[in-house]
Amino acid sequence: MRDEAVDRTLESLHAHLKGFIRFDGDRVAIKVIVAPDGAIVAPVMESMLRSVDVALELPDEGEDGVQVMVTMERLDPEGPLAGLCDRWRAYHGEPEDVRWARMTPDAARHQQWFVDGEALLQANRLAKDEPGLLKALNAAPRHFLKALCAASRAPAEQPVAVGVDPGGIDVRRAHDVVRLPFPARLETAAAVRSFMESTSPPFMPGNA
Repeated sequence: MRDEAVDRTLESLHAHLKGFIRFDGDRVAIKVIVAPDGAIVAPVMESMLRSVDVALELPDEGEDGVQVMVTMERLDPEGPLAGLCDRWRAYHGEPEDVRWARMTPDAARHQQWFVDGEALLQANRLAKDEPGLLKALNAAPRHFLKALCAASRAPAEQPVAVGVDPGGIDVRRAHDVVRLPFPARLETAAAVRSFMESTSPPFMPGNA
């Protein structure tokens, strides 16, 4: 049986990839991604990497957002995890900062819940199938993806699916990234493909 507090906190984290980072008394805007292993990745300033007291506010410090206390480690953009930096660029474009960090959640607060960081560090079960799923989602002319964006009240002229996990799809629009949650968790690639084949919003071509 899944834990509602963990699931709701994780989904809010995935839905808010832009917010603020607090460190050593400072508060700075930040954009993040969730890596396939569940860690959080972002370009950062050197002073952030030196801090021992770091928290993320996604999208802000309001109770509907997520506050995540994290442990930071330097990420080599040319090392074995360099692909995570490329993944961030696919979501957000070119970064302003040139240093990178991989952040491990220590604990999180979301609404009335306090969640242990270890529970949030969940690997994406669709990671090995993600490239094929993204290719299918982004296949021209992207009627399905556009309709799904519209149904989620996040319309986009040229949406690009940049990530998919059991909870939903991450879509890059012209100026931001939005989360399109699945109606229920889809734990396999077959389940995602079945959802794509069976979902037919009334405003999709051929359903007028």
